[in-house]
Formats: sequence, C-alpha cells, structure tokens
Amino acid sequence: MARRTIVKRLLKTEERTDSSRTRYKTSNRCCKPDACPTAGQLMSTKRLGFEFFNRSCLDVASSMLGKLMVRRLSDETGAEKELVVRVVETEAYLGVIDRASHSYNGRKTARNTAMFMNPGTAYVYNIYGMYQCINISTLEEGSAVLIRAAEPIAGLDEMIRARSTNRARSSALKTKDLCSGPSKLCQALSITKQAFDQHDLTTSLKLYLAEDGFSTTTDDIVACPRIGIEYASEWAKKPWRFYLRENPFVSVKLVPRVHTAK
Repeated sequence: MARRTIVKRLLKTEERTDSSRTRYKTSNRCCKPDACPTAGQLMSTKRLGFEFFNRSCLDVASSMLGKLMVRRLSDETGAEKELVVRVVETEAYLGVIDRASHSYNGRKTARNTAMFMNPGTAYVYNIYGMYQCINISTLEEGSAVLIRAAEPIAGLDEMIRARSTNRARSSALKTKDLCSGPSKLCQALSITKQAFDQHDLTTSLKLYLAEDGFSTTTDDIVACPRIGIEYASEWAKKPWRFYLRENPFVSVKLVPRVHTAK
C-alpha cells in the first residue's frame, strides 16, 4: 500500500482560474455571514456513494480534499437548514496495521465499531469528555479517514451560533477559525457521537459528502506527518496527513525551513 508522496515547500498564493474555485474564492479576512453563498446558490452537486469510500484509505483521504460535506438540520421553528463546508484537510488511519489507529492490531471495541463497518460509515468519538471528531471508514479492515478541517461555504450564521455555544472567550469568531480543526468542525455542523456514530453517510439525509466540480492537482496537495500521534513511533512519521496547500482554513501548515549561512 506504499504511495509516492512529495512534500514541496509552501508556494506563494496564486490566483486561481478554475471556475469552481473562483466562485468560492476565500481570503484570510473574515467575511460577514450575508456575504457567503446560501445553499440555494451552490452549483449542482453529486453525492458521493459507496464506491468513493470503498477504496484504499490513502486514496480516499487525498481525493476527499475539495469535496463538500453537507449537513441538514432543522431549527427551533422546524425550518430545514443546510450547512455546507469544503474539506481542506484529512488524515488517513490505515487500520489494523497502523500503530496510530484506534483499531491497531485488530482491536475492536464498542467505541470503534464503526471502523469495521462498511466503507462510508461515520466513526464519531469523544475527546476530552466534551468534544467530538468525525472519521469515515474505508476499504481496509479498521481503516478510516479523519476530517481535520473544512472551509465554510453555506450556512455560516448557523455555524457561528453553534461554535459560540459554551465558548469561553467572548471575542468574535473569525471565519477561518470556524472549522479549522476536527472538533471545531463537529461543533460548527452539530455533529455528535449520539447522532452520527455508525451512521451510513452514503444513504443519510442528514449528513453526507458531495462533489461540485472543484478540482485539485497533485501540486495543490501537501502530504506530511499526522498530528498528535507521537506515541506511534515510526508510524508517526508517515506522510498521511493531506491538506490543500493554499487554503487558509487548514488547521496547521508546514513551515518551510530557512537555511542560514554559518
């Protein structure tokens, strides 16, 4: 399952010409809720089915970049709302062979059952007793892709409300901070373990992934070591975290080394 990956140093931001990128072009500045597109303004999308997830974990993790995650929910009045984000950062966990994986060595528990279910199944788990992370199962036994960060596309006002709940700081949330981390993403989209763990995302009406014509090339993608898995010894060095090089919504970017003359 070896895969050739090249981690190139960060490049200066360039103007994108692809129509789908131009339409949803973002910057480091915080945009106002009414400046972002509504769900009705999104270009036509195609839902990702079982076939997309029934592939190697590494392939799914890298090709998931640029895809849309759609969350449908009802507000207090019963009106249906649609929140949409674009996936910009993922991590691959290769299952029973991967020391960093919750399913390493075939370990199966009540907590990680979803990792052994059909490809396209949501694996949502709690961290620190109050936050959640969402993964999606893939082809290999016990494998899954962690969605680390996403770019808000539609439903920004609802995401801000969700993220502001129980938030210690009173300062205004910046758009780029709404979904720039796995737990932030789950908060913004109201994804909980109770509601979505072991949920089939290939058939769900409440949460699913889709594509809208947004395209990426190998030059757009950075492959580097995963975050926070130092305990996994040599597995911690595997370049199995993927992110869109120029996207400001990525949680943590590589910093190029600066060589100074001695």
